[in-house]
Amino acid sequence: MAYDIHQLLEAMIENGASDLHLHVGRAPSLRVSGSVVSIEGTALAPEDTEALVQSITPPEQLERLKRDGGCDFGFSFHKKARFRVNVYRGKGVLGMVLRLIPAKMYTLEQLRLPPMIKDLLRRPRGLILVTGPTGSGKSTTLASMVNYINENRDGHIITIEDPIEYTFVDDKSVFQQREVGLDVPSFELAIRAVLRQNPDVILIGEMRDRETFETAISAAETGHLVLSTMHAATSAQALTRLLEFFPAEEQGQARRAIAGSLRGFICQKLVPNFEGTGRLPACEILVADATVRQLILEGQNERIQGLLDSGADSMSFSFNRDLYRLIKAARI
Repeated sequence: MAYDIHQLLEAMIENGASDLHLHVGRAPSLRVSGSVVSIEGTALAPEDTEALVQSITPPEQLERLKRDGGCDFGFSFHKKARFRVNVYRGKGVLGMVLRLIPAKMYTLEQLRLPPMIKDLLRRPRGLILVTGPTGSGKSTTLASMVNYINENRDGHIITIEDPIEYTFVDDKSVFQQREVGLDVPSFELAIRAVLRQNPDVILIGEMRDRETFETAISAAETGHLVLSTMHAATSAQALTRLLEFFPAEEQGQARRAIAGSLRGFICQKLVPNFEGTGRLPACEILVADATVRQLILEGQNERIQGLLDSGADSMSFSFNRDLYRLIKAARI
């Protein structure tokens, strides 16, 4: 049977799915509340996935797909929903994954995130990283954080994304959103130009390489608040990932830069809610106070994890402490 992308997206919305997976050799599959379930129907053939990809992929992204073997872009489905799309080539055939971007901008309270995140966002400068595995809600949390700033602080907010996911509306702040591949040729050029555009807050879609990180650190050191995401399960792992951008002989300098600019890590995982109808984020939060900065300088990442587990610092806390908060509130 021939599949229609619009019917598949309708099924995704109706079933409350977060993702749609289109792989050769399997019927289209939906991720609902963390589980992947195939839609009833025949397995996709190579010509099926190619037709589905062609139906929604812009020409410039098709060129990137041909050149690089993959591409990412944003796609709006009428006025019903917006999706982040990844197209890839594997074993000589095309596949595609579509992530639903919620039409509604959730508040930090609606996401049941720890209240002290607001304290981090009130700081005028520094680097805040939201970390977690793929599919843990990092982008949703980051968007809610930026929107909190928008509602409570005057300023100029610049976002650099690949692709743009959430579209922000000016409130107290003024937005400038740039999409790599559409508004600027490369992530590197966008990052290099951002400091010349007089921002107060900079959102970088993902901390992906040394150049991005060094620009983020430079912006944080010169009086900007920088927000970004990273694939790391814990604060200690996130620190290790950042340091891996640098060769051994530059580790000391990198530690000094991180200690001076970091304001905090927000590491999150999604856990089933109490009703069993969805998932909520459980967080580990590391606030970079004087003790944490000294441990970073000394390279004692393992002691940072011990600090979180002990609960000695009321501002920083481990996943277990946040799970207790959610259980006590009858959320999970």
